[in-house]
Amino acid sequence: MSSKKTDSEKTTIVIVGGGIGGLALLNALSTNINPEKQTVVLVDARPTHMHLISSLRLVVSDADDLLNKAVHPYGDHTFRNKLSGNGTFIHGSVNSVKFGDSGNGGELILDNGEIVAYDILVLATGSSWPRPLGFPTDSRSAIEEHILARRAEFSKAKDILLVGGGSLGLELAGELKDVFPSKPVTIIHREPLLLNDTYPDKFRITVQKKVEARGVTVLLGDAITASDASDVSASQVPESGFVTEQGKKLNPDLVVPTWGNRPNTSYLPSDLLSSTGHVKILPTFQLPSYPNVFAFGDIIDWKEQKGAAKAAFFHTPKVAKNVMAYLDLAEAAGASSVDLMASKKSAKYTGCMEMIMITNGKARGVGYFNILWGIIIGGWLITLLKAKTLMIGRIPSQTGFTPK
Repeated sequence: MSSKKTDSEKTTIVIVGGGIGGLALLNALSTNINPEKQTVVLVDARPTHMHLISSLRLVVSDADDLLNKAVHPYGDHTFRNKLSGNGTFIHGSVNSVKFGDSGNGGELILDNGEIVAYDILVLATGSSWPRPLGFPTDSRSAIEEHILARRAEFSKAKDILLVGGGSLGLELAGELKDVFPSKPVTIIHREPLLLNDTYPDKFRITVQKKVEARGVTVLLGDAITASDASDVSASQVPESGFVTEQGKKLNPDLVVPTWGNRPNTSYLPSDLLSSTGHVKILPTFQLPSYPNVFAFGDIIDWKEQKGAAKAAFFHTPKVAKNVMAYLDLAEAAGASSVDLMASKKSAKYTGCMEMIMITNGKARGVGYFNILWGIIIGGWLITLLKAKTLMIGRIPSQTGFTPK
């Protein structure tokens, strides 16, 4: 008699979030799971993978055909290796999570009312971004409409104010200057220097000089009242302009919120979250009260700057190893007794070096790596590593989809 499990009997691993981290984990598991015992479900709020690294160039112009190259649908091609024919994609947003007792599984409740059961749950829901990166979730056509609307908005604007001088505002300014070199662009930032104090002053000053060399005006230690809003559309810009907190008069006709990301964790109960909305985790990426639930990427409560490189290259290998270790231990001892923290099989996260690469259009940029004495790298290397192509060539290996 065959001992092969049916689909209903298989252990179900559910990954929520198909961003760079979620897909990296899916691909890692695809070579390690036992297809006779385990199956994987990917849940994402959008029907397509959005390559956020290239998204700012995408919403500014039609350069490099990014709408075709960087927006990939999910489908059978998403599941490869041992997951081929053994994986499922579900399009939907998670409204809430029902957690099982003692690691015995649970359920996701989606916005369409669908219920998705899991034995192991991995949360990789990433960040919520302000416009222009607040892409719709209902359909690809809605995403395309959003992109075309942002392009038209930037093209029509005569004077653009970016509210926030982190990497989002800086990289958007560079993309705008590539396409509209003579158009006034201003960045206003509350801090005394651009970015934040994770990075040394020398680097932050270098970044300012590089962006000002493109003709971008930088206002530091200042703000407008509207920057506290969740969104500022062109229609909300008063004809009289703005007076900043420091008394400076600004008259943009387009204000773009670029104050950065927020963890996408509104579907979780508050007791699992920090005061900033990040998910509390153990060094094994497990939730303290639920050993069969893992979280990684931008959403975790860990003292480090968030970024795609950390999720893909530093978090994912440990999460993948720990999911497989959990499966082995749960099968041997029962889920309720699994303690990866005490297991020699577990991979514990202790953090990684801080690093950032900030593009300034297609042919410029500056980066920082917190190794040795702290290394600042210049434009030619940033151009080679990121700015020129925005790593577009890597997307098909992540999504399994090759554009025509």
